[in-house]
Amino acid sequence: MKQRAEDNGVRSLLIMIDREGNLGAPDDAERSTAVENHYKWIDAAKYLGCHSIRVNAAGQGSREEVAAAAADGLARLSEYGQQAGLNVIVENHGGYSSDGKWLADVIAATGMDNCGTLPDFGNFCLERSSDGCAKEYDRYKGVREMMPYAKAVSAKTYDFADDGTELHTDYVRMLKIIKEAGYRGWMGIEYEGDSMTPEAGIRATIELLRRAGSMV
Repeated sequence: MKQRAEDNGVRSLLIMIDREGNLGAPDDAERSTAVENHYKWIDAAKYLGCHSIRVNAAGQGSREEVAAAAADGLARLSEYGQQAGLNVIVENHGGYSSDGKWLADVIAATGMDNCGTLPDFGNFCLERSSDGCAKEYDRYKGVREMMPYAKAVSAKTYDFADDGTELHTDYVRMLKIIKEAGYRGWMGIEYEGDSMTPEAGIRATIELLRRAGSMV
C-alpha cells in the first residue's frame, strides 16, 4: 500500500523541476512541448500534497521575445495547475529571470493568481564568463521586486563568518524585505558552500535565520 509522505510525519511542499524544456521558448511548438512535459510533475505534486511546482522561465531570444513567450507558457501551465489546486512558481535562475523586474513583469502578464515567484537569495547572475559571474543584479532589489508574487522563498548560503553571518548576503536586511512584503509562508534552505558538510551548512543557515529573524 502506497503512503503519502505526510503519513510518515513529513510534509512535502514543492517539487523543483529542471530539464523539461524551455517554457519561455519563442517557438510555439517547442514551448508547447515544454508545457506538456511539466504536466506529470503537477500530477506528482498533487499526489504528494505539495502546494507548488518550481519551474524556470528560460528561452532563447531577446528580452521581449522571451518575456512574451514565458508569460504564455507559464499561463498555460498554470491553467493546468489550477485544476489540481497547485501553484506554478518561478525561481530567479540565471539569464533574464535573474532580473527581478523582468520576472515580476512576466508573472503579472500571465494573469494567473496561482502563478508566482520563488525568490532565491543567491541566483542573480545575469551574464557568466569563464571567470564566473560577469554581471550581477542587485539581490536586495531583485527580491523586493519579486516578493509581491512570492509563494515560497529560498534562503541560500555559501560562506559564513566566524560570528555566523553569511558573507554574501545581509540576512537581516533580506528578512526585513521579506517581512515588509507581508510574506508569512515557508522558507526553504539551500547551502551551496564547501567549507562544511551539507548538514552543518543547513544547521548554520537555520541558526542564522532564527537570529536574523529576531532582529527584524
